[in-house]
Amino acid sequence: MTLRITTALLIWCAAMALPLPASAQATFTTLYSFCTQGAFPDCTDGLSPEAGLIQAANGAFYGTTNAGGETEYGGTVFKITPGGSLTTVSSFCAYGTYPSCTDGGSPTVGLIQASDGGLYGTTYVGGRDKGFGTIFKFSPTNGALTTLYSFCPHNKLHGICTDGLYPNGLIEAANGAFYGTTEEGGANVKEDYCRPGCGTIFKITASGALTTLYSFCSQTNCTDGYFPTSGLIQGTDGNFYGTTLFGGAYGFGTVFKLSPGGTLTTLHSFDNIDGAYPEASLIQGTDDNFYGTASAGGANFLGTVFKMTPGGAVTTLHSFDGTDGEWPYAPLIRATDGNFYGLTNFAGSHSGGTVFTITPGGTLTTLYDFCSQPGCTDGGRPEGALIQGTDGAFYGTTSSYGATEDSTGTVFRLSVGLGPFVETVPASQKVGRMVRILGTDLTGAGSVTFNGTAATFTVTSKSEIITTVPPGATSGFVEVTTPGGTLKGNGVFTVTP
Repeated sequence: MTLRITTALLIWCAAMALPLPASAQATFTTLYSFCTQGAFPDCTDGLSPEAGLIQAANGAFYGTTNAGGETEYGGTVFKITPGGSLTTVSSFCAYGTYPSCTDGGSPTVGLIQASDGGLYGTTYVGGRDKGFGTIFKFSPTNGALTTLYSFCPHNKLHGICTDGLYPNGLIEAANGAFYGTTEEGGANVKEDYCRPGCGTIFKITASGALTTLYSFCSQTNCTDGYFPTSGLIQGTDGNFYGTTLFGGAYGFGTVFKLSPGGTLTTLHSFDNIDGAYPEASLIQGTDDNFYGTASAGGANFLGTVFKMTPGGAVTTLHSFDGTDGEWPYAPLIRATDGNFYGLTNFAGSHSGGTVFTITPGGTLTTLYDFCSQPGCTDGGRPEGALIQGTDGAFYGTTSSYGATEDSTGTVFRLSVGLGPFVETVPASQKVGRMVRILGTDLTGAGSVTFNGTAATFTVTSKSEIITTVPPGATSGFVEVTTPGGTLKGNGVFTVTP
């Protein structure tokens, strides 16, 4: 549903081949193929997962599908265990059945688990009064779904939707509020660029009060960019960072910084040589630099991986050439080995996209090649981000193909031999505030420390510990001692003022 480069939807592979792991150390497993419950398009278990997964406090993974479902086929929220047992936990309304789709439809981005334990996400279309997308909260405890906000009510697509339309993913900031972007809408309607509006950045509270912080294309010739097709990240400096698909000084997209007060600074404009059309969100490395992907451009015009300093200086780390994949739509993730992992949507040895790892210095290794035709039981065309589970393995989705003729996407696991770890939700918090620690086997945990400072805690299940940030704690790694050994956090936990 995002603004893809249209040629990506028209290319098909002429050769048929079964993909094999590119590395003997990489073990690939298809956990689930969608559209196995009902024939296409009436797939009650969902179809075409365009987003990645999250691992919740109960140890299970949650995700969304863009279509299918048990009621009117507007997409689903699903739960899947690490062993591959899938349950549809909520079904959305289809886009074409207005005005009854008050809960929205067609979720195309992943969920987040907030510090209150709820799962938050967005739908691309639908909502109250014929809206154009929603923000919702889902309870993994009782299965209740609550619509917190509907964008652009009353179907003002050809008017001015100052709050935006077509929302992307959310993040929970250090202040407890949620931040995100919309692809279109906002205060600035430009005939030459974006008639319904050029996109927005917004803030929303857990109770549903939304504030538009910025409307894109507010500068001459849209040098501040337009059409942000991904969510934000919050940097260690407290500012928010993101990308726009188009605009900037050369028209090929931008990287921007937004202050909590709503002041936007364009840090970099892509020129097609260093990349073009960035669709994915950024990630901040332990060196404070930002890392990301551009879906096109580069030396071969097939996409890049780049590094950007906090001041906006960009270095191209890798230009894809087709043999190692094309069109990296998904964001990078940083794994416990210190390297970055990502996906390409097309090409590779079997033309269905790839899983790759890249060092901070730019050495790229292809770990797996997907297939691109019916009969590809492992799926193909991955679009959503990978996630590293607390067991050390990587989990993800493909948007096409699978185990049967009707299959329309998969959930997969890729193991490269990395060990288990713990993850904090949220990744930053004030002293005295609650933090959830997620893991694989936390039963019998003996201690929890924040950068060496001991904390009181309660083990609520084998996959969750509840604790608070102890007095005197400083930013650093969280560690949990268990009967099986000491588990270290997968990233630096930031103690906020």
